[in-house]
Amino acid sequence: MSIIARSSLSLILAAATLAAPALAQPGWGPGWRSADRMGWRGAPASGQGYREGQVDTDSFVARDALSILGHGAITVGAGENSAADAGDQATYEAAVVDQLVKAGYDTAAPDPQEGQVAEVRIVREELLPEEAPHRPVSGTGTIGVSNRGTMMGLGLYVDLSKPKKALVSTRLEARLSDRATNRVLWEGRAEMASREGDSRWTQQAIATRLATALFKDFPDGRETVSE
Repeated sequence: MSIIARSSLSLILAAATLAAPALAQPGWGPGWRSADRMGWRGAPASGQGYREGQVDTDSFVARDALSILGHGAITVGAGENSAADAGDQATYEAAVVDQLVKAGYDTAAPDPQEGQVAEVRIVREELLPEEAPHRPVSGTGTIGVSNRGTMMGLGLYVDLSKPKKALVSTRLEARLSDRATNRVLWEGRAEMASREGDSRWTQQAIATRLATALFKDFPDGRETVSE
């Protein structure tokens, strides 16, 4: 009898193509026509679904608003129904403040009567659940008989990898409006996927990455809204 033993490491890969979520209610309220008409563009431009750490952005600017964006006093606060707790919300708002200051705004002395208001909202969604525990050792066996004797084959598969944590989408949404008229001047969102518990992606790191990407080309928007 001959015994053939084979041992190999196996890495189990799961591929999933996910369409990015649309806002349940486009925009945050009446008056933001581009969001009502188009919605967010969703999936990354590569079309290959979500990749950890990749940021997808979209922004809209109201017609004739460019001249009043990027300067003057502005107040930053939480948007309606933000999914972040108080600590995380403060982290994201601080990241947005940093970008607004770089853009030319005065965030230190907001005007309670004039100026602009920036609303910051966080939306989170689980894209892929946490993987089930892996079986460290598994295998199959076969037995064959011929005129030369009996043969046994044994295949062993060793998987020492840890199950992946849930893949979560974090979306930072910002809306800038005129305080006196409540007219929406600019609105944008930046979204990325990360694994829960990944030491590379603390809330501070995610907030900084999303805010930086969101305001990279501010105040220009990808879509200009007719008023």
